[in-house]
Amino acid sequence: MCLGIPGKITSIEDQEKLIVKVDFNGVQRNINMNCIVKSSGELKSMLNKWVLVHVGFAMSCIDEDEAKKTLEVLNEMEDLQSQMYNLH
Repeated sequence: MCLGIPGKITSIEDQEKLIVKVDFNGVQRNINMNCIVKSSGELKSMLNKWVLVHVGFAMSCIDEDEAKKTLEVLNEMEDLQSQMYNLH
């Protein structure tokens, strides 16, 4: 199983290499868009869109509601993990 983390595309970093900057709840990373777009001309239309990212690659586009729901679940998982470690 792989885990995709939702993030919002904030800027184009390298149009030729299809690299964008994605914001993950305040943490920004350069992400490859090659799995979603096939040409540099498509990148501009991706600004402010949400994507699921796995190991540095945007795997799919998602809507903002789905992104927020996924982030809530990930935060709940983090809280549960923290609680488990505090029990031992």
